[in-house]
Amino acid sequence: MSPLQFSAILLAIGTGWGLTQPLAKIAVSEGYQPLGLIFWQMLIGAVFLFVLRLLTGKSVALPRDKLWFFLLIAALGTLIPNSFSYRAAAELPSGVMSIVISLVPIVAFPMALLFGVDRFNWPRLIGLLAGLAGVVILSEPAALPDPAMAFWLPIAVIAPVCYALEGNVVAKWGMQGLGAGHVLYGASVVGTILALPLALASGQFIDPRTEWNAPEFALVLSSIIHASVYTAYVWLVSRAGAVFAAQVSYVVTGTGVLWAMLLLSERYSLWVWAALALILTGMTLVRPRQSS
Repeated sequence: MSPLQFSAILLAIGTGWGLTQPLAKIAVSEGYQPLGLIFWQMLIGAVFLFVLRLLTGKSVALPRDKLWFFLLIAALGTLIPNSFSYRAAAELPSGVMSIVISLVPIVAFPMALLFGVDRFNWPRLIGLLAGLAGVVILSEPAALPDPAMAFWLPIAVIAPVCYALEGNVVAKWGMQGLGAGHVLYGASVVGTILALPLALASGQFIDPRTEWNAPEFALVLSSIIHASVYTAYVWLVSRAGAVFAAQVSYVVTGTGVLWAMLLLSERYSLWVWAALALILTGMTLVRPRQSS
């Protein structure tokens, strides 16, 4: 494939991923709680990936000796971060959530130093400080429609911290001999099994035998999009390389903000745009420079 075709695929993946943020905002708009949403998100993703792997002739077995790894990825990749991000999404503008999620590579840098999987350099330290400055600006009372929303920013930041930790765990100890698609499928299955009793015990289970409105359709659409774009992202990494594919972060952030403006009619202060500029600059400086 040509570089132009790879770029078009990258743009499509990032645009789809960016759409999941306003869809999450819609999903929580009528009172649904995180654990109920997470169960259905993981179940829909698991079924989608099961069918996809069958159609492509790939294994759907879940090796017993890898169950701990599936559980770890499910916890760091979905159960813990989504528990906090769904809660924060109910209180914060969707565009702000997209900006916060873009902190993943910035948070991942100091973790990588602690894990011993990366080395220090000054430009990346400057990128880290730029990202932190962006968060400080977002927390300014004038940046958000309601100053009380600033309380939810630290809650929202828990999600990128989990994603950054997940990435460093994989970088340190690998994929346990499995493909990324197999790991995502296994994590979805294990996460579904774990999320069901948690949703039931907490009273957050969502009964699908209800009148379907925007939140229900948003949840299903978001789950399918997430499984689809992640699978496409793994394919892009295998064909175009990890360094090229990592640029999807910029597209996700930018389109997430634009989708929120289009679907939710959100508008942002100059403080928010300044924070976005600083965080994107930080992402550029922090991102590893090695070839794929």
